[in-house]
Amino acid sequence: MEPNKTPPENAAGELEESLYAVRQKIQPRAVHGWFANWRVALVLFTQLLYYGTPWLRWDGHQAVLFDLAARKFYIFGLTLWPQDFIWLTGLLVISAFSLFLFTAVAGRLWCGYACPQTVYTELFMWIEEWAEGGHLARKKLDTLPWNAEKLRRRGLNTFCGSCWRSGPASPSSVTSRPSPRCGMS
Repeated sequence: MEPNKTPPENAAGELEESLYAVRQKIQPRAVHGWFANWRVALVLFTQLLYYGTPWLRWDGHQAVLFDLAARKFYIFGLTLWPQDFIWLTGLLVISAFSLFLFTAVAGRLWCGYACPQTVYTELFMWIEEWAEGGHLARKKLDTLPWNAEKLRRRGLNTFCGSCWRSGPASPSSVTSRPSPRCGMS
């Protein structure tokens, strides 16, 4: 609303106030302490599990491989074919019930420490703090006009976040010869 205009009046003659507020960006500060250290440890563990699982070897082959082209799933020596869908369904049902049970028993532990949403939010906050500085530096950066320094910092943040989000390379895509298990020779 322009400064020299008065707000409109309603039928009763009272002045109406605008319920619109300009968005203010929140810049969280880093948290330190015992529980934060546990979160760091669990973030590192879950990322190691996520990025390390494709590189595990089991009987000379990749331990976990979802070969969609050949319609086979290899999970620690177990080969699942399309006709084995009932076993996969059972595994998913057991996983869902386990998730429900764990959420009922220790839901806050899951949400605060191991949930992928929490893990990746924490990771991207680390990247943001590394690329743009602490919360006070980010607040200052928000108020600055776009210049080379601001573009460099925001670009570095976006680039590093994109690199992390791209995920791990498949071991079979970086090895010199394809695995005979994939049907290629």
